[in-house]
Amino acid sequence: MSKEYQKNSMYVEKSTETLENGGLQKNFDDDGRPKRTGTLLTASAHIVTAVIGSGVLSLAWAIAQLGWVAGPAVLMAFSFITYFTSTLLADCYRSPDPVSGKRNYTYMDVVRSHLGGVKVHLCGLAQYANLVGVTIGYTITASISMVAVKKSNCYHEHGHHEKCKISNIPFMIIFAAIQLVLSQIPNFHKLSWLSILAAVMSFAYSSIGLGLSIAKIAGGGHARTSLTGVTVGVDVSGSEKVWATFQAIGDIAFAYAYSTVLIEIQDTLRSHPPENKVMKRASLFGVSTTTLFYVLCGCAGYAAFGNDAPGNFLTGFGFYEPFWLIDFANVCIAIHLIGAYQVFGQPLFGFVETYCGERWPEIEFITTEHVVKVPCCGEFNINLFRLVWRSAYVVLTAVTAMILPFFNAFLGLIGAASFYPLTVYFPVEMYIRQANIPKYSFTWTWLKILSWVCLVVSLVAAAGSLQGLASELKTYKPFKT
Repeated sequence: MSKEYQKNSMYVEKSTETLENGGLQKNFDDDGRPKRTGTLLTASAHIVTAVIGSGVLSLAWAIAQLGWVAGPAVLMAFSFITYFTSTLLADCYRSPDPVSGKRNYTYMDVVRSHLGGVKVHLCGLAQYANLVGVTIGYTITASISMVAVKKSNCYHEHGHHEKCKISNIPFMIIFAAIQLVLSQIPNFHKLSWLSILAAVMSFAYSSIGLGLSIAKIAGGGHARTSLTGVTVGVDVSGSEKVWATFQAIGDIAFAYAYSTVLIEIQDTLRSHPPENKVMKRASLFGVSTTTLFYVLCGCAGYAAFGNDAPGNFLTGFGFYEPFWLIDFANVCIAIHLIGAYQVFGQPLFGFVETYCGERWPEIEFITTEHVVKVPCCGEFNINLFRLVWRSAYVVLTAVTAMILPFFNAFLGLIGAASFYPLTVYFPVEMYIRQANIPKYSFTWTWLKILSWVCLVVSLVAAAGSLQGLASELKTYKPFKT
């Protein structure tokens, strides 16, 4: 027999009986929501899962465009910028006081509390467009890794010169089928186990890529590198060098960004110690760990492949042997992206469900939860609206990925458009407002300079992404396998 009660996926109503029995103090936080149980470990896992993507394996290409001087310098610069602005954003989770103020559950709520006006809608547009784009991009990237396993086995059996053509579409369907199940995880609070698994997978394939690069270097052979990266007139033309440099800077800047999900991650943390302090420590761990892997993988990959570094030296077959290790690394990438899809999808799911629950609270299809007992597995909450809406979203992202396999090039443009407002502009402006920093003071001035510099980075990265997208469209053939 099912039990029904009213709630949306991000909120549980307090019953009178629970309050009378003192349940508010034991089972609920200060805002009346179920007591949060997130810790430094779970927050760090969410961050690592969100930040370290398979893009870590393409950083060798980015450093090849910039060279030994600018490449590592850009990596370090954006790691600092990301960590610094994430600490500003963490202090804005509660307002007006960062420790005892009112909670803000989403990025839009934070902007609404501190800035208000049209900026709230601009924030929502940038954040949710980015989240949709990332989930589509992850569907494509995961299928590429799955195809790489089949190709690796094909090359091992038939030789490296064999044309092993394999369609991505069946693997997109497999990825979507897995997401149909995982998308029924109610909210971020129930996602920690998947994030920890995904974080372990990201460390695994990053370590394998690093190890293979070091082995290639130790094995002899000379890869041509330089202080300034690819050489004009030898590797590329002058215009190609400029566009590639823009794309590389943008790729590195976006590789660190996780502000789209920071507030939602912070909302999973228990109240004590204060959420902002724990989130800052989690950000330090996540960003520093990410930077270590980025620098090692990027620099080792560049040293191994030189100016001819592939876009991804696992799926792009910079390595063919040992084939079983390449297979394992690509499986790790796919598993990581399964978890990362949920980390980026949950804020969007929660936003739509919360909005619909508040907009149409009288419709039971939207608000009613059914507690279903499953033998040997316990009780599960089934909400029909959540089931239909999330399933439809997964199918939509999968179909988009199938129709537009060049979407990853477009994703760079989305990243450029959302990086500046979400990672830099809003955190800086909200901190200035919250801390009441006087206009034209020293702190105000250098924060504004940082904001403007990052705006320029976003603009040049957007230009590079547009050029890359134009190149992809020239060669695009629908449903080409």
